[in-house]
Amino acid sequence: MRHARRRVVKRVARLTAIGGVLCGGLMVTQAAMATEPATSPPATRSSVLAASGTGSGLVEELGSSRTAGSWIADDGSPVVAVTDEEAAAEVKQAGARAKMVEYSAEDLKSATEALRSAPRVSGTSWAIDPSSNEVVVRADSTVSAKDWRELTGLAEEIGGSVRMERTGGAYTMRLNGAQPIFGTGGRCSIGFNVTDGENEFILTAGHCGPAGSVWFADNQGQQEIGRTIESNFPGGDFSLVQYLQDAPSNSSNVVSVGDGQGVRITSIGEAAVGQRVFRSGSTSGFRNGEVTGLDATVNYPEGTVSGLIETTVCAEPGDSGGPLFSEGVALGVTSGGNGDCAQGGTTFFQPLTEALEEFDVQLTGLPQAAQPTASAGAADAGSQGAAAPGAVEPGAVESVDGAGAFSDILDRLADPRNVGPGLLVIAGSMVALAATRFIRTEQDRAAYRRQYSQSWS
Repeated sequence: MRHARRRVVKRVARLTAIGGVLCGGLMVTQAAMATEPATSPPATRSSVLAASGTGSGLVEELGSSRTAGSWIADDGSPVVAVTDEEAAAEVKQAGARAKMVEYSAEDLKSATEALRSAPRVSGTSWAIDPSSNEVVVRADSTVSAKDWRELTGLAEEIGGSVRMERTGGAYTMRLNGAQPIFGTGGRCSIGFNVTDGENEFILTAGHCGPAGSVWFADNQGQQEIGRTIESNFPGGDFSLVQYLQDAPSNSSNVVSVGDGQGVRITSIGEAAVGQRVFRSGSTSGFRNGEVTGLDATVNYPEGTVSGLIETTVCAEPGDSGGPLFSEGVALGVTSGGNGDCAQGGTTFFQPLTEALEEFDVQLTGLPQAAQPTASAGAADAGSQGAAAPGAVEPGAVESVDGAGAFSDILDRLADPRNVGPGLLVIAGSMVALAATRFIRTEQDRAAYRRQYSQSWS
């Protein structure tokens, strides 16, 4: 009877240990799959976008002589720069924070016009930073000491609204991007798919190639997909590539972010200083950063581009033309910048709304109501769902290419952040299994010794 109970205990212990191994393995697999969305949840706009809408709406309502722009504070609240107490009171009444400043939006705009009228210096840029109430002028490593002195002298003439900064690297136009297209001038990327109601187009960076440029889906030049029919560069940085009728165009807008996954674009909006934004490119992949300036001007070696979005999102050669977005809201296409994704840097983006308006097109797959103007977007932003600042999801994520799904799961299985708890359970269960076997062996040896001693007593 005692031997039978011992056998039952042994079996239970062994089965428990094996069950722990299986359970741990299931935990590992589940952890690897936990961030692999099975479906596409409805995209919502967070309180950050609502704050952006509130701030821009107040600036438009109060006017450029009484305000100097708006931005999103670290806590997600909208802040509006104002030049008089009455404007401050109206901002507070609307539920936003007011900050008294010295220079109005008109003053800052005048400063940028003075900078633009001066002799062009390649390797320089400037952008309006409403949070500091300044126009920030930057010069990269290619700007000579002589040019730097002349720029500094011009800034002193303009006044205290201009701040001068030196920056590393060199401003370059960054060819290529999220989904590559190949042309005689290099490789660029599909920014967004757009339509005029009859034809389908690719919207990408203007510096990728002039009108007439031919684009292919492969670098061997075997599969032609379209030709550039309109281009704005320099001045702006956007172009329109018309798909061939038999080309594999996309009837929706899902931005590739790697590993067979994509972010569904659900609307169009304007960027706001302080906003967290996302970019995808074929060289450096899926990246995020923050908007630091608006109405930026960059003097590339190839030409000057104005009206850009300035960000801290990193980019590298091979990322040009790629899409900029936030929470499923399309914002712009990659223009250029300096630095890289190892050291960081500044990247500029062409605002999407300007390009759509000039070409008289709209994003493919979106109803007209989902393609608001800047004022319309500000008006309805407050009715959207909220998310904590700093924890903004970049929109609905879904599978766009099944080929990468298996390798992505393997990557997650190898990620200690995902598999740690499961591996601990497996390790503990293996120890328990080994201990059970050791105890069983020792018990068998003890039983054998007793039987042996009884036989020879």
